[in-house]
Formats: sequence, C-alpha cells, structure tokens
Amino acid sequence: MSVINFIEKHRDQHLEELKEFLRIPSISTSSQHKPDVDRAAHWVADHLRNAGMQKVEVVPTPLHPLVYAESPRLPGKPTVLVYSHYDVQPPEPLELWTSPAFEPTVRGGNLYGRGTADDKGQVHIHLKALEALQTQHGKLPVNVKILIEGEEEVGGTNLWDFVRNNRERLQSDALVISDTSMLAPGVPSITYGLRGLNYYQVEITGPSQDLHSGLFGGAVPNPLTILSRTIAQLHDRNLRVSIPRFYDDVARLSPSERKALKALPWNEAEFRKTVGAPGLAGEKGYSILEQLWCRPTFELNGIWGGYMAEGAKTVIPSKAHAKFSTRLVPHQDPQKIAALVEKYFRKLLPKSVTCQFEVLSTGKPWLAPYTHPIFRAAADALEQGFGRKAVFIREGGSIPIASEMSDIFHIPCVLMGFGLPDENAHAPDEHISLENYFGGIKSAALFYERLATL
Repeated sequence: MSVINFIEKHRDQHLEELKEFLRIPSISTSSQHKPDVDRAAHWVADHLRNAGMQKVEVVPTPLHPLVYAESPRLPGKPTVLVYSHYDVQPPEPLELWTSPAFEPTVRGGNLYGRGTADDKGQVHIHLKALEALQTQHGKLPVNVKILIEGEEEVGGTNLWDFVRNNRERLQSDALVISDTSMLAPGVPSITYGLRGLNYYQVEITGPSQDLHSGLFGGAVPNPLTILSRTIAQLHDRNLRVSIPRFYDDVARLSPSERKALKALPWNEAEFRKTVGAPGLAGEKGYSILEQLWCRPTFELNGIWGGYMAEGAKTVIPSKAHAKFSTRLVPHQDPQKIAALVEKYFRKLLPKSVTCQFEVLSTGKPWLAPYTHPIFRAAADALEQGFGRKAVFIREGGSIPIASEMSDIFHIPCVLMGFGLPDENAHAPDEHISLENYFGGIKSAALFYERLATL
C-alpha cells in the first residue's frame, strides 16, 4: 500500500484523533487552563512517538512547556526542522459560536472548533504525514526535528531561550512552518514573505483628575479629544502614513513581482464578502494584494478613556489611552520605525498634556528568495497532493520565528500553510476545510519524501 493510499484509508481515524486534540482547551493566556496546556503538550509528545520520533522531550519553561523531538539519524540525508504551536486563543465571545468552541463539529465540509486552523489542525497534518511514512516504510525518509511550543499566542518569549541555548542541536538544512493560509480554496500556496509588526501603547494625561464638563469644559485640555485628533493626523487623505521618513527604506516591488501578483487566482469579490464592510479603504496607487502584503501600515487597534458605562456622565477625563501597531515590509527596521513613530506622535501633541509612550513589541519583516530546491520540492508535493499547481504568495501577517530563525541559522524557510483567510482564526466559529486538512496530510508526506532526493 502506498503512503497516499494509507492516508486515504485512515481518514476517519485521523479526523477523530484531531477532534480529541481539539477538545483540550490549551488556552495559553489563561492561568486557569495551565493544566490543559500541559495536557496538550504531553498529547503532542505521545503522538510524536507514534510518528517515528526517537527522542521526544516535554521541556518545561517558566510558563508553558514546549515539545522537542528528533527522528533516528539518517547519515547523508537532509535535516528539516518543523516548527508549530499547540496553544490556542481564548474562545470568547462564547455566544457567537454556532457549536461550542471545544466540541469540534463537522458542518458543510469544514471542521469547527478553536485551534482547527490556528494551529492544531496544521500540527496534526504533519503528525499524520510522518506517521504514514513511518508505518509504510519502517522509517522516515529524512532527518526530522520537531519544535512545537505552547506560548505562540502569548508572545513565545521562552521559545527563544530554548533556541539560543540549543543552537547546535537545532541546526538543520531547512525550516518548515505550517501556520499560514492558502490563497483560496483549492489553491495550494507557499508563503515567501511576511510583514513585520511593532505594537505600541500610549497614555495621554491632561487634568490631574476627571473634571465636570460643565464647570471646566472649554478651558481645560480633553485628553480624548487630543488623542483622537493626533491619531487622525497619522494618515493623509490618500491613507498614506504621514510619519516623516516612514517609507524611506521600503523595498520597491519589481515589475515582474507586480505582474506575478496580478496573475494570482485571487477573488476580490470573495475578499469583500469576507471583510463584510460597505467598501474597502487602502493606500492609493496600489492593488489590494499589494496593500495587504507589500505595503507598510499604521493601524489604531483600540482607544479608550472617560465614562463608558450605561447612561450619561458629563466628565472631562483625566486620561486617554490607545493601542496601535505598524506592519512593516522589507527593508524597514523595527527599531528605527519605533523611534520615528514616537518622535512624530509626541511632536503632534500640545504642551497642555503629557504622554507615556510604550513600545510593547517589535518584529522584523521576512522575505525569502524562493529559488532554493526545497521550494520546488514543496511546490511539487502540493501539486500532487491537491491536484493543482501551487502558487507563491506573501501574507500581511507576522510570524516572528520565520525571520528570527532565518537570521540565526541562515537556512531556507518554507511556509506551507493549509488554512484559509476566512476560517475565523482567533474568532468565533474558527474552522478548517476538511479538503485542505486531508490534502495537507498527503502533501506533507510527499514533501518529506521529495526532500530525501535533494
């Protein structure tokens, strides 16, 4: 029996096993669920052993454990390091789920539940691909190292301590990550570019305490008004970021890449349907895909202050707060951009308020030259697994480990994801297409086989 036939024969078994994994509420941000996160780590470790891994460790950290495994050594064969995460986002708001978040349910060709697309479903794809190869051949075709963390959804700081302390142990010929999306249903995709991410928080203070707006209004600074006016000045009428020198280092798209982006089988109508807004808005002069993947942004993520409970309370608030982020593209430097943002933000503020400005996190953009033979192996495997030619795409999101691991180990990184943009990752009714899930198992198995020939 071939590996593909084996995978097809065990579809029902694989699906039931994935449901078991999804029922574990491994919510890394919640101290209440720490026992569940630990349970999920050991679940992954047990199934890695079934998949042919010889050395399997559940590595404790100050927060949540990570799982590390290695296959038996095959001299002369390439070594691939596979990264993913088993922790998930909180399920709230619970009332917006059609079926409970941790009771995985099949509807309309999709599997619904928290973690289906991000990222337990994609973890399981690799587990089942490796298990099929081990079962059918008695060994894996290449050397495989697996690193699966439990803190990706809360920043993953302990992962980097492990990486820094185990550089020689983790050394590989390539890195594979399955935590991204396909361009569209039935269109297998390899992601070769990601935007970086800086995240900021500000606190604007005016009066030393909340004041009666009738007694003091018109003569004292209102931090909410000032904050709103300041945020509004950070874009011009063409939705271009107005921070001086913000675009200085932005890499220009070559004519050939712009042409390739236009040729992708991408459906604007489906995108508009997914967004659900009356219209779209983006930087003038660029296509939607260029706006999403290749241009930097400044986004206001939250703003609050003053009285927000039911009814009226006429106050001038003492403080106003905001959270915002900048998505970065090659060759923007996160530290340089953070300094430019803070300098201009402070310049816009009047002297009647004070500002506490925090840079909560920074992250580099990532772009891979996809000429390395491993990308061809991935494309061929995806084409055979899905019966359709794979495309190369970029994504607007950020996966810090892609750029960090590339910088540390100087190896090619293949982002081979099996989710879809509209599968509600981080939102109610998260789901994964069963077609993509089963096609992903076949493609991953074929990919490992092809790596053996490089």
